[in-house]
Amino acid sequence: MKGTKGRRRFLDYPRQGREGPRRWLPSWRQWLGLLSLGMLGLAGLFAVVYAKIDVPDENELAGKQATVYHWSDGSEMVSVGAVNRQNVTLDKVPDSVENSVIAAENETFYSDAGVSLKGIGRAVVSMVSGGETQGGSTITQQYVKNTYLSQDQTVTRKVREFIISLKVSNQKSKHDILRGYLNTSWFGRDSYGIEAAAHAYYGIDANRLNPSQGAVLAAVLKGSEQYDPGLSKANHARAVARWEWILDRQVTTGKMSKEERAEYRTFPEPRKLSKPTSQAGQTGYLIDVANKFIKARTGLTDKDLARGGYHIHTTFDKERTRRLEKAVNDVRRKEIDPKHREADEFVQFGAASVRPGDGAIVALYGGPDATKHFSNNADTSAVPAGSAFKPFVLAAALQEEAEDSEDGDDRKAAPADGEQTPAEKLGGALLMGQSPPFVQAGKRIGLERIRDLAVQAGLRKESMAQLEQTFPLGTSAPSAIRMASAYTTFANGGLHQEPYAVSGMTYDGKKVPGLSRPEAEQVLDAKVAEQVSNSLRIMGWLTLGRDGGLSPEQPVAAGRTEPGDRMKSAWFIGSPSAAEPGFGPGSGAKTGKAVRPDRAPGAGDSNEPTTAVTMFRNKPGTPALLPMQGVGGAKSELGTTLPPKVWQAYQQGS
Repeated sequence: MKGTKGRRRFLDYPRQGREGPRRWLPSWRQWLGLLSLGMLGLAGLFAVVYAKIDVPDENELAGKQATVYHWSDGSEMVSVGAVNRQNVTLDKVPDSVENSVIAAENETFYSDAGVSLKGIGRAVVSMVSGGETQGGSTITQQYVKNTYLSQDQTVTRKVREFIISLKVSNQKSKHDILRGYLNTSWFGRDSYGIEAAAHAYYGIDANRLNPSQGAVLAAVLKGSEQYDPGLSKANHARAVARWEWILDRQVTTGKMSKEERAEYRTFPEPRKLSKPTSQAGQTGYLIDVANKFIKARTGLTDKDLARGGYHIHTTFDKERTRRLEKAVNDVRRKEIDPKHREADEFVQFGAASVRPGDGAIVALYGGPDATKHFSNNADTSAVPAGSAFKPFVLAAALQEEAEDSEDGDDRKAAPADGEQTPAEKLGGALLMGQSPPFVQAGKRIGLERIRDLAVQAGLRKESMAQLEQTFPLGTSAPSAIRMASAYTTFANGGLHQEPYAVSGMTYDGKKVPGLSRPEAEQVLDAKVAEQVSNSLRIMGWLTLGRDGGLSPEQPVAAGRTEPGDRMKSAWFIGSPSAAEPGFGPGSGAKTGKAVRPDRAPGAGDSNEPTTAVTMFRNKPGTPALLPMQGVGGAKSELGTTLPPKVWQAYQQGS
C-alpha cells in the first residue's frame, strides 16, 4: 500500500500535495505540455489544410464579361466592355518602376516567403469582429488574389489566399510573380496592368515611364479612388505625399541615389481623366451616380465593378432623362449667348428628378457631355442654395410652434385673434423674397436646429455651411439630387425617403446583397409639411406665372433663389401637386389647409417627381464660382428666371 501511495500519476491534476486553489492551478510543466500539444495540433491542422488546398487554374477575369446597366424599364442603357489590359514582360518595365512598386507595396518581396502573418492576422481579426477590411498583403498574396481567387472579403478566402501564396512562392520565381502582379493589378481609370495604366495616366508605353511617373503609378496601387490625383484636390494631395514617400523610400532601401532623387522634385501630373465614348451625353453621369450608390451600400469598389460580370438595374427613366436634357439644351440655346454676352461664358446647368413615393432618382442632367465635362453638376456640392434653402427655416419655425403647442407652451402663439404667429409671418417673408426675417428666425430658433432639420429632410450634413448669421439665407451647398430629395419630404407629408439610383443588381445571375433601402422616416409633423407646401404652391404660382407668362398647367409647389440673394447661383425646385394653392403661412389664414377640401394633405400623383434645377458659372480649372450679373441678359434677374424655364420645358416636353 505504501508503494501504491508513492506512485506518480500520469496526469497530476488536480495536483497532489497542494491545497486550496493551488490544487487547480496547472504547473509550468503542464502549461508547457498544453502549449506544445496545441502547437502540434495546429501544425497538424495546417499540414492537412496545406495538402488539401491546391493551386487552382488561373481565373477568367470577370471583366471579360461586360457589366450591363439597365434603364428602369429593363432595357439596356450601356454595356461597359471587357477589361482594359495588355500583358507585358518584365523587360518592358523599367527597373525604377519595379523598385517603386516594391517600395510601396512589399519592401521584403525578394526575401519573404510570399505571405505576411501579421497582415493576414490583422485582416482576419478585423473581418471576424465586423470591422473594416484590412490590407497588409504581400505582392505574392495580391497576385494570388488577382489571378486565382475572387475579390470576396471573407475569412475562408483569406485562408485560401495564405496557403496558395505559400505554394505559389515555392513553385514560381519572384520574377514570374512580379510580372503577374504588374499585369493583373488595378490602377484605376479602367486599367488593369502596368501597360494599360501607363497609357491611361501618361499616354505612353510602360517601357517609357521614368522613375517619377513610376512612383505615381505605384502610389495609385494603394487605391485609385483615394490616390488618383485627377479625381479631386484631396486625392491630389494624398497622391503627392505618397509619391514623395515612395521616392524617399527607395533612397532608404538603396534603390535610388540621393542625387537621382533630387532630380524629381516636381510632381508629374497625369493626363486629364477621360471616359469611353459609350458614356457620352448623360450616360456617364448616370453610371457615376449608380456606382456611387452601389459602393456606399455594398462595399464594392471601382476595381470590383471594372472587372465586369454585373447586371445593374437603375431607377433612371429613359424618356424623362431625354426630356430633361432637351429642356436644358433648349433653354441654353434660346437664352444663353456667350458669343455676344461675356456674362454668359462658362454657364453650367445641373438638374435631378426624385420620385416622392419611394425616393427613386428618375432623371438627371449632369452636364453637356460626360466625356468632355467630367464633374457631375447634378451631384456637386459646390453651389450655394440661396433662398431655395429658406423653406427649411420656415419648416423649423413651424415645427417649433407645433411642439410648443403640444407642450401647452403658448408663449410663441399669436398675441390676438387674426394676428399671425412668427412662423406665419416668416411664410409671408418667403413669398416676398425678404431676407432679414430669416436671419432673425435663425437667432430665435437656433442655427443648429435649422441645420438638423434640413439634414433630416434629406440634405447631407457635409454640404452644410458654417453656422454663421447668414446660414438661414442658404450659404450651404447641397447637390441637385439632395435638394430634390429634401423637397419631396414636404410633398410627402413630412415623410423622408432616402434617394436611390439602383433597384437591383446581379453577378453571374445571383443577386448582390446590400442594396436594400432604409425605411422611410417621419421627420416633420404632417401638418407642418402641408403648411410649407402651401407656401411653396403660392411660390410656384408666382414664379411660373410672372415675367414671360409661364403659366403652370397644374399647381406646383416650388422653391427658388431670388435676385436679391446676390449669390453665385440660381435654383428652382418644383413638385407638381394635385392640390391648388391655398392659405399657407403668410397668406393670412391660420388653418394651413388648401382650398380644395376634397384633397388630403400632400395628395397628388406620387409618380410625378420633384425636380431641382441649378445654374451657375464655373471656369474650368478654377474652384471659385463666377458672378451671375448679366447672365441671360438684363431681364433674367441674375439668371434666376432661367431654371424655372428649364423646369417648365421639362414638364411640358415631348
